[in-house]
Amino acid sequence: MKIGMNLLLWTDTIRPEHDPILEQLKAIGFDSVELPIFDGSDTAPYERLGKRLRELGLAATAVTVMAPQANPISPDASVRKAAVEHLDGVLACCAAAGAEVLCGPIHSALGQFSGAAPTDEEFKLGVDTLQRVAEKAKGHGVLLACEYLNRFENYFLTTAEQTARFVDAVGHPSCTMMYDSFHAHIEEKSQKAAIVSCGDRITHVHVSENDRGTPGTGQVHWDEYFEGLRAIGFDGSYTIEAFGRALPALAAATRVWRDLFPDPMGLCRDGFAFIKQRTGR
Repeated sequence: MKIGMNLLLWTDTIRPEHDPILEQLKAIGFDSVELPIFDGSDTAPYERLGKRLRELGLAATAVTVMAPQANPISPDASVRKAAVEHLDGVLACCAAAGAEVLCGPIHSALGQFSGAAPTDEEFKLGVDTLQRVAEKAKGHGVLLACEYLNRFENYFLTTAEQTARFVDAVGHPSCTMMYDSFHAHIEEKSQKAAIVSCGDRITHVHVSENDRGTPGTGQVHWDEYFEGLRAIGFDGSYTIEAFGRALPALAAATRVWRDLFPDPMGLCRDGFAFIKQRTGR
């Protein structure tokens, strides 16, 4: 297993000036970092980043989201094609950086709602799109991990059960799912039951408190969360996802209107210690 830290706490675009953050995370004891990759048009910055990560001995995962103009479940074939092209570019950046997993709500457009429940036709379109993306992922040597979100951020996949069914329908070894304690805290009756119901489909997890602050300081049922992951023999990356107000646009997107922790590195130290204690690592 690995303990990781999502770099969205500081930035949505990683540049050389963020290298000291990587160094501090390594010094704390983190095994990996999660790279936000929202623009897949240029692999060069990620080749540089991958080299630096290897020098530090840090593994990597990555996260992305889908825009309305690249919506995998759109009835417009050109929009679905754009979704495949977007993810292909992001996957190329993942490969350049050495990221092993690309996670996120890659199944549908973030924050776009139809005003109704997801339809069977949208499900079929999403499956077809992700089958094509999964084949791209196989070529890049990267594993996809579909993330369901709570009902306030998307309408297509909002529960573990729905996501497991979707991944099964895609039916490709490069398409798996991830589990996020924050979204599950809103949508599931039991963290443990939700995790166990998905079994080995789960290849990546986010450790995220109910207020997006320091893990272990809020209302998430952490006993059930870690019990569930032990029950399925999870051995991937326990990646902390927390959000602050460093970037106004990102704070607005994640609805963070107040400070949730004293300082980012303090959150990292406390979050790392929390996961280490809970996993017995």
